[in-house]
Amino acid sequence: DLRHCAGLALGSPTRFGNIAAPLKYFLDTTSGLWMNGALIDKPATCFTSSSSLHGGQESTLLTMLVPLLHHGMVYAGIPYSETELIETRSGGTPYGASHVAGARADRSVDEHERALCVAQGQRLARLSLALHAMRGEKRT
Repeated sequence: DLRHCAGLALGSPTRFGNIAAPLKYFLDTTSGLWMNGALIDKPATCFTSSSSLHGGQESTLLTMLVPLLHHGMVYAGIPYSETELIETRSGGTPYGASHVAGARADRSVDEHERALCVAQGQRLARLSLALHAMRGEKRT
């Protein structure tokens, strides 16, 4: 249940520069949480993969973050202090981690993509703990 999450990481394959239909459907069912402000000030982040470098990774990530912002969530992208963001020749954007899987989806995650995923997850965890403590909630 999203209402009880301390932080949220959403992932979706890139489908023509957009999120996959099942994730869009899921997000569309969260209006009750939105009406109650249940996700306000909770940190969130997104990740994706596509078959090609120019397969729409950034637009997919931006599409995913819009509903999170409407929920009042705090979005945690990847800052440029993560040097792999500058060095990568495959996946990785300031909007979130990404992976270029290849036309047959057989390309493994490379060292830059992996480092960016770890950095993004660590940032989400740090923000979750900090915001959780600020709200004075019990950790679950």
